[in-house]
Amino acid sequence: MKEPDFIISPVEQVALKASDFKAIYRPTEKIPTIVVENFPALGKLTAMRFIEWVQNNPGGVISLPTGKTPEHFIKWVNYLLGGWESLEIRSELETAGIDPARKPDIAGLHFVQIDDFYPIESFQTNSFNHYVKKYYIDGFGLDEKKALLIDPSRIGLADGENINDIWPDKSVDLTLRCRRPKTVLEQKQKTVLSRVDQWCMEYEDKIKKIGGIGFFLGGIGPDGHIGFNIKGSDHHFTTRLCPTNYETQAAAATDLGGIEIARKSLVITIGLRTISRNPDCTVIIMAAGQAKAPIVAQAIESEPTIETPASVLGSLPNARFYLTRGAVSGLSEHSLDSIRKEPTLSDDEAEKIVVDLAVKNNKSLLEIKEEDIHNDRFASVAMEKVSQPIQELLEGTRSHILKKIEHGLETLTNKSFLHTEPHHDDIMLGYFAHVVRHLRSASNTHHFMALTSGFTSVSNEFMLKQIAALKKFITLPEFVALYNENYFRCDDMMARNRDVWQYLDGVAANSEYLKDEGCARRFIRNVTEVFASDSYEKFVGEITGLEKYFQSQYPGAVDSANIQRLKGMCREWEAECLWGYYGWQCDNISHLRLGFYTGDIFTQEPTHQRDVMPIVQKMEETNPDIVTVALDPEASGPDTHYKVLQAVAEALHIYQEKTGKKDVKIWGYRNVWYRFDPSEVNIFVPVSLNMFSIMHQSFEDAFISQRNASFPSHEYDGPFSELAQQIQVQQYQKLKTCLGREWFYNHSSPLIRATRGFLFIKEMSPEEFYASCRKLRKSVEAV
Repeated sequence: MKEPDFIISPVEQVALKASDFKAIYRPTEKIPTIVVENFPALGKLTAMRFIEWVQNNPGGVISLPTGKTPEHFIKWVNYLLGGWESLEIRSELETAGIDPARKPDIAGLHFVQIDDFYPIESFQTNSFNHYVKKYYIDGFGLDEKKALLIDPSRIGLADGENINDIWPDKSVDLTLRCRRPKTVLEQKQKTVLSRVDQWCMEYEDKIKKIGGIGFFLGGIGPDGHIGFNIKGSDHHFTTRLCPTNYETQAAAATDLGGIEIARKSLVITIGLRTISRNPDCTVIIMAAGQAKAPIVAQAIESEPTIETPASVLGSLPNARFYLTRGAVSGLSEHSLDSIRKEPTLSDDEAEKIVVDLAVKNNKSLLEIKEEDIHNDRFASVAMEKVSQPIQELLEGTRSHILKKIEHGLETLTNKSFLHTEPHHDDIMLGYFAHVVRHLRSASNTHHFMALTSGFTSVSNEFMLKQIAALKKFITLPEFVALYNENYFRCDDMMARNRDVWQYLDGVAANSEYLKDEGCARRFIRNVTEVFASDSYEKFVGEITGLEKYFQSQYPGAVDSANIQRLKGMCREWEAECLWGYYGWQCDNISHLRLGFYTGDIFTQEPTHQRDVMPIVQKMEETNPDIVTVALDPEASGPDTHYKVLQAVAEALHIYQEKTGKKDVKIWGYRNVWYRFDPSEVNIFVPVSLNMFSIMHQSFEDAFISQRNASFPSHEYDGPFSELAQQIQVQQYQKLKTCLGREWFYNHSSPLIRATRGFLFIKEMSPEEFYASCRKLRKSVEAV
């Protein structure tokens, strides 16, 4: 296939000049890329290119994305258009390569909606139709009369028909396309399906009639999908109603209110042919963060294949990937270029190269030969940047790995630990084995602090199950008596502990009744606190109202503050049960519910007084020797983990200034969402099969809202505890390859012989921690 010639626009020329990379490294790469420093810069570049295109294509046809990915694109477009005549904006435009004398005519554009779920009501805030109208039609000032929109609540329906009557359980049976209906309802459904398919064909024709899409902006899904053209999609597909795959369902679970809803949902999406039909179409795929790096590399480096939907873009001369440094890290030629430009490699960089080489060749470090290095492009170039002899480097790396394992075998005593987590299961999923070993020493004190309420991971279905279990108890005389005795007073810490003990007695006795009673006690306490119920009759009325609410509210809706709080308290109860499992009481567990966490698609930034000072107060109360933090890499913008990290860093800095305490150690951990490279950390904690069993059973017993994995990872269809085990086993396999299996099997320590997994932890001094946070902040924010 002949590679298309591509023309770099003035805006892209400016961006490329500021980048360290070329636009394309042929023949490995098939699609040009432009690399920027951080997520806001990605939005800014995309906005500038959009403005430039609109200037040059008045009345053109645009198609823009939904979700969190375009957050800064939307902000920058509104900022530029809103202040177009100001000197500041004109200067920004000129610097970016845009003529400020030509304000683009946004209202003259035609708009094509990319996709939406089906079936879904368009008034729902989690429908893409709602998003498009809010952020693009109203937000940008597009003319709705010139917009081709997808309204799933009306497509295929006759006058007087309602989508909920046609699909009462939200499940669409596509076999009706090719089989006879068996009921009156199925006959209606078959008719509607046929009309939807007809509508999709006509939607495609309408796009053709206006010249096809001229500017397409999108993200890339975990399986490489563009729009909802999932892995395996024919490159000639057009607009259609179709199912999705697990990866796409998992990514959509938060939007839809749980994987249970996402599994049933179909989608209406434009096809890959719809996007690529216009040979002059400017297509920009934007991606941020290391998590996107593998799929981005696959898309850019692949020949056209249905296994990689984005590979279809290689035939378009105006197709681009706009990437952050994290997202570009999987591209082999970009990575090689980076190595070549470095005058020397750091010890960590050299360690990464040789560990990767050992794993790639399935050899221990001491089995690596010079020919292995010379035969590997990365290793051969990297070794030119290292002053050490190769054998010395290999032996040094092995020694370094052994020291990290020795560090992981150490158990500290007489220490105060402040364990922090963005969500209530992050500690367990991140470094549970290391926590448990330090819990065993009575000389240590532990305080567990969840920074957000985590309500977004509690489904309406779970809340209904809690209410159903509660109803078994609320009419019992002993529960009425407990209520009248003020047992459910929110500030009664002993009674809160009794809730936990009741539940754990049920765990020990394998009694669902006792466990349900413990849950019911805590649920009554939570409802009484949230809704200020001052009588048992009022409380029972609140329960009836809550049941009706959760039955009627559509999944994925934005709940009221009280409902968010109540859902979050369910997660707080789970954390108390987990640490109660190991003898720690409610006094040692704090739920800060930081105010920036709102559940909005574009979330707030942490503030000093609201979000930082509560953490400082807890540090003053606990006087920690060890502070643990979720240390995640650059992601798709300033998300919850990142914001929590910056709040903890600022709080620690203030705490140190106020107390003068310098000897604090910070343990950085990662859980199921991101991975450390072995070279990034200095503690390898061995994990045995016994510890895996303990972790999984504890997770199942404590985190009851997460048992069914309603909001799972796209990597694994199951509970997070099983994914955490899978990750830790993979990390063990990497180290076992580097050291050789004999080192483990012949070791004098039974713990090492029993090792089947590893946790990776980065221990830092405060100064190292602050420097790490500054580096991360630069990769995420426009600072």
